[in-house]
Parts: sequence; C-alpha cells; structure tokens
Amino acid sequence: MRFRPLIPMAASQSAPSRAVVEALVRQAVYRRLGRPAPDASAAPNPLVVNVSARHCHVTQEALERLFGKGHQLTVARPLYQTGHFAAHETVTLIGPRSRMISNLRILGPCRKYTQVELAYTDGIALGFDLPHRISGNIAGTLGAMLMGPAGFYEMTEGVIRAMRHVHMGPADAAYYGVQAGDIMKLNVGGPGAITLDKLLVRIDPESKLEVHIDTDEGNACNLQPDTPCELLR
Repeated sequence: MRFRPLIPMAASQSAPSRAVVEALVRQAVYRRLGRPAPDASAAPNPLVVNVSARHCHVTQEALERLFGKGHQLTVARPLYQTGHFAAHETVTLIGPRSRMISNLRILGPCRKYTQVELAYTDGIALGFDLPHRISGNIAGTLGAMLMGPAGFYEMTEGVIRAMRHVHMGPADAAYYGVQAGDIMKLNVGGPGAITLDKLLVRIDPESKLEVHIDTDEGNACNLQPDTPCELLR
C-alpha cells in the first residue's frame, strides 16, 4: 500500500498509526541494508485481498451425480480471477455423526478433483479435525458425503482447511522477488490490524494479483473493502 507523507506532529496530536510506524521501520531497515525500499506505486498490478468463504469444487462426474446426467454449472457471478465463477448450484455437506452444512456453494469451472474448503470453525461445527493444505493437495485428507437434488456423491478424500495464499503473475513475482512456493506475509491495517504469516505464493501466467484468506482470518482482522493491506517478504 502507499503511505501518506509524514509531517511533524504537534504535541497535542495523537501518536502515529501502526501503519506509519511500520513504514518508517521498513524504510530504516532498507537504508541499513543499502537497498531501496519497494515502492508500492510502481507495482505492476494493484493488490486485492478477498475472503474465501467455504465452498467446494467438483468434477463433472460428481456434478452429474448430484444434479443429473449432462448437467452443467451455471454462472451466478464471476470471481476476480478470469474464467472462475460462483455457480448457482449448491450442495449439502454431510459430516461425521450426520452433522451438515447446507447451501455449500460450488465454484466453477469443474476441476479434475472434488474438494471442499472450510474454515477452522466450520470443522469444529461438523466434528472434523481439518487438515491444513494448499488447494489441490488432498491425498490422505478427510472424506465426506455431498448431497444434491439428484443424488449423493461420496468423497473418499478432499475436505480441507485451505492455506492462505496469494495468486500472482510473472510480473508480480518479479516485482516482489518471489518464486512459486515461497512464503510471504500479509500486513493488514485498520482497526483490526494484524500480520498474517505463511502466505503461500502461487504463480500462473493467467493469474491476477489476489490474496485469499478464509472467513475466520477475515473476521479476525475485520477486513473491509477499504482496509489497507500490504504484501511483505
């Protein structure tokens, strides 16, 4: 994020905000290292931080089991990443001891694997001890039952708590000096200021710069559309 220029403070003024203090500290560190501090205004793309609510991804086979032969996902609204969308279709997730989450949104398009992404508190409600995994890494994870209007689909694995991560393209990766699989930090400002560590970098030529955190993380820092956020190494 871009910080406003600092001005001398009168004795009666309030103390500088945490964001301003952190900006000054970073500038001092980079000066000590003899390196220029990154200029957010020179970034190739604006940073977008979105809360990823619980949802699922399905294969075409699973979709047809749940909604009928030949069924295709229908777009309810596009997501930030090009070609991705929240579908009109929802399912019911049935967990241990028949605990359920209804109206679980399917995100499209269909994938090569079926996966459910939940927040930590969702796992508590369902009785799941959720494994913390990056999306797509579902080997050895929990299974569950999905119920749709046309039938059931049994998942032998694929229920996870998704690791927070940042999508970026090659130009963004060059700007931040990172490679796929690197770990970054997300500094969130505002009244609920917090720094989230262990933010996994995912790079794809088609990706826009976007951080995904789950609902528990978003609520913890009171993330709002105008909350200032900054990516850090």
